[in-house]
Amino acid sequence: MPKRQMRQARGLFITGTDTGVGKTAVTAALAHKCAQHGMLVAALKPMVSGVEADGTWEDVEILRAASQPPRSVAETGLYAFDPPVAPHWAAQQAGVTVERGRVAAFVRMQSAAMDCVLVEGAGGFLTPLGDDWGAAELAGDLHFPVLLVVGLRLGAINHTLLSVEAIRARGLRLAGWVANTLNPAVAVGTLETLQGRLAAPCLGVLPYRPHWSPAILSPCLSLPDALY
Repeated sequence: MPKRQMRQARGLFITGTDTGVGKTAVTAALAHKCAQHGMLVAALKPMVSGVEADGTWEDVEILRAASQPPRSVAETGLYAFDPPVAPHWAAQQAGVTVERGRVAAFVRMQSAAMDCVLVEGAGGFLTPLGDDWGAAELAGDLHFPVLLVVGLRLGAINHTLLSVEAIRARGLRLAGWVANTLNPAVAVGTLETLQGRLAAPCLGVLPYRPHWSPAILSPCLSLPDALY
C-alpha cells in the first residue's frame, strides 16, 4: 500500500461568525494552497441549501473544483436542499431527517487517501443542523481543530468573541482565524481590535473583492499548523 494511503488525513472544520462571511471562499483558497504544497485535499460541505437557477449548488461547485484531485458533487456534499434558508429548516420542510452519524461517516469516507480534509460548516458555529445538534456538535464529532472566518463589518467584534468563547467552551482547539473584508469602511479598526484580543493566530486578511477565485485569495492565507 502506498505510504500516502496509510496516513490519516489531517482535518480542519471551517466555521464563521455568521452566514455570508466568506467560509466557502476561505475553504476553497485553503484547498488551493494545500494543493500547491503537494497535498491531496478534500474540500467538503456536508450540508448546503439554496439551489441556483441551473440546478447546482454554488458552494459545492466551488469546493469540488478546488479539491485536489477535483471531486464529484456526491463526493463533496451529502445533504442539499433547494430553498435558500437555514439547512435544518430546509430539511424539515422537505421532510428529511439529517442524520448526525451519517454526516460524520461521510467525512471519514471522503478523507480516505487524502492528506487533509477541509469541512465547511453551515452558517455560524452554533447553527442548528438537526433537531438537537448543530455545527458545534459536528466539529466535536470530527475531533477537528476549528478555523473561524470573521466577516469584517459592523458587529464583527462581538460576533467573533462570542464564537471563540463557544468554541473553547466545548473543548475544541481554535487553530486560527481569517478576516474577510466585507465592508472596507469598518475593516481597519475592527481588525486591529480583534488582533489585540484573540490569542489564536490570524492566518490571513482577505481584501475586499466582489469577484474572486481560490488562486487569487490563496496567497493572502497561511496554512494552520493543524494541516502540517
